[in-house]
Amino acid sequence: MDRLDNTVRPYAWGSTTAIPGLLGAEPSGEPQAEMWMGDHPGAPSRTGRGTLAEVIGADPRRELGTAAVAKFGPRLPFLLKILAAAAPLSLQVHPTLDEAKRGFEDEERRGIPVDAPERNYKDANHKPELICALTPFDGLCGFRDPLAAAGLLDGLGVDSLKPYVDLLHAHPAEAALREVLTAVLTADPEDMARTVAETAAVCARLGGDYEVYAGIARHYPGDPGVIAGMLLNHVRLQPGEGMFLGAGIPHAYLEGLAVEIMATSDNVLRCGLTPKHVDVPELLHVVRFEPTDPGVLRPEASPDGEEVYDTPIDEFRLSRYVLTEVAGPRELTREAPQILLCTAGTVRAGEHELTPGQSVFVPAGETAVVSGTGTVFRSTVVV
Repeated sequence: MDRLDNTVRPYAWGSTTAIPGLLGAEPSGEPQAEMWMGDHPGAPSRTGRGTLAEVIGADPRRELGTAAVAKFGPRLPFLLKILAAAAPLSLQVHPTLDEAKRGFEDEERRGIPVDAPERNYKDANHKPELICALTPFDGLCGFRDPLAAAGLLDGLGVDSLKPYVDLLHAHPAEAALREVLTAVLTADPEDMARTVAETAAVCARLGGDYEVYAGIARHYPGDPGVIAGMLLNHVRLQPGEGMFLGAGIPHAYLEGLAVEIMATSDNVLRCGLTPKHVDVPELLHVVRFEPTDPGVLRPEASPDGEEVYDTPIDEFRLSRYVLTEVAGPRELTREAPQILLCTAGTVRAGEHELTPGQSVFVPAGETAVVSGTGTVFRSTVVV
């Protein structure tokens, strides 16, 4: 079992205080957006035996287990993060596995450098993800019913929004959502900037449910993603609640501290709230244009105290244990790799004492005995 030393990524949208607060560290004044746990080449965790990528690469079958290597290859198939948003992340969508393979092969064939700003597919993998709130956590996820979206827009009384309202009323759900998102993303930039500014001003004046969109516009003035975001469900997760995001579901995280786990991939197609490249034709090919219930997840408790966040994919499995001295120690064994992350209290994992933000890697087949008083998240794979 290896204690992990993890990298914090300083993206501009990150909170300056949330991750330091979790770790009990003094804030540096710089944004600290994501702490990565895994073997991702962008920032692999470090151990006493080298980086986790090096440890796994030296003996994948021992570290990951024969079944995991056969199913996913000689790399950890998930990336675990602590995510701390103080400003909205980009409005985005992820491809299916088939779409990712097709897109990656096409861009490779066309010779587009993998680090080119116009590159959509950095790898051939899909990127399902699960977010689990540690504090109240705001996000946008999945399309509203078109009539509900029309009512939200119509309630603002902004003349330039009326064509979108009419489209949402005029067509069946899939066609209505497709037409409106296409119209928003292809509008004249100056016209859209004026629409966003007027919309944001009205939202700020009305407050209530509209305030979230005024806040987004303050971070991204003139961005069409502000209007596109109004087509989506606004979700507020309470601590312990989660949300699964499958392929084709447009979403954006807005604010809060959370544990996030995802299949190891960098494939993101952006819809807005970003200065980065937006490939509208490819985006429209990938997006699922259907009203979606955000599906807030609450963990399902098992007799041994494990609370599992049920998701429909195999690259990751996330659960948590709320440990007490009265309940006693738990033995965690799987024929697959595990990362254990403490998020509250003091937890002992084998010989390692973990405080909030600290984590360990447990190789396949090894038993981690956890005890103490606190919360530990368990990430692994389904084999």
